[in-house]
Amino acid sequence: MAGEYAARHKIFAVAPMIDWTDRHCRFFHRRLSTRALLYTEMVVADAILHGNRDRLLAFSPQEHPVALQLGGSDPAKLAEAVRIAADFGYDEINLNVGCPSDRVQSGTFGACLMREPETVAACVAAMKKVATVPVTVKCRIGVDDQAPEAVLPDFLARMVAAGADAIWIHARKAWLQGLSPKENRDIPPLDYELVYRMKRENPKVFLGINGGIDTLDKALGHLAVMDGVMFGRASYHNATLLTEVDERIYGEPARAPDWDGVRDAMIAYADRVIASGGRLNHVTRHMIGLFQGFAGARRYRQILSDATKPSAGPELIAEAFAAVDIAGGPKVSPETRQAAAV
Repeated sequence: MAGEYAARHKIFAVAPMIDWTDRHCRFFHRRLSTRALLYTEMVVADAILHGNRDRLLAFSPQEHPVALQLGGSDPAKLAEAVRIAADFGYDEINLNVGCPSDRVQSGTFGACLMREPETVAACVAAMKKVATVPVTVKCRIGVDDQAPEAVLPDFLARMVAAGADAIWIHARKAWLQGLSPKENRDIPPLDYELVYRMKRENPKVFLGINGGIDTLDKALGHLAVMDGVMFGRASYHNATLLTEVDERIYGEPARAPDWDGVRDAMIAYADRVIASGGRLNHVTRHMIGLFQGFAGARRYRQILSDATKPSAGPELIAEAFAAVDIAGGPKVSPETRQAAAV
């Protein structure tokens, strides 16, 4: 990934999403796109220092390229977390300066750090000293009563000076009081033009954009200006979109999705998860958003919902796939579906 940032390649990424983009989700998404950059859920630096590191950081080699997102505000702790994570082979380390949840704020990290750019810069510099892969930042355009047009340029300049290899910008403010995390994804207005202006003013800095992007047509529009584009909920609720990423974003030869291969890979993976003490629904809950718009999609979801039953086994995945008219394709193109509304 260091080479991709240095070479200025356009990058499509699936955003870090708490409770969603765990290793089972990433394994599934990788079956749909070989090129998309996949992010972990946010992992708190303290948890890595004191918790079960294999449980927190281990992942399948098949997930590459994969980025680890860290949460924290102590430069020394973040640096130590980066050292520990190095043994697991991530392609990028990302610092969370965008999550608005109460539990994140109580730990003095996430979006509230937009008020402390000097702290974030110190964290990035400490991480860079020990990292062997790119160190990046994911931020908002501002928080609460901040004026983004004044705050964001200074924030970006500090990140660049600290050595950040790339900055991903969620093009909304975060309101830390009065709005829930869900409301913070929808209510604050998007300001794509401000983010575009940051790119025009920083032509040599890799800047990616996130927020409200739910079709590949929109993604390509953003990539006409930005270096990277990041999907959040759309990639989860309408996962079929990911099957078009390699061709439309990266210019790979067009090819029909290998749905039999996806099915068989997920059955084998679920079997391994169950054998190691996990449950079928740990895997299948991330697959619910596949086949949006296909005939039989509702029945597919109903079948996968049975994965919570104690007797459920990996064969349930085959049964669910068999319920879908895959050959008929989507009744409505994935490109025209507004996944965020699902």
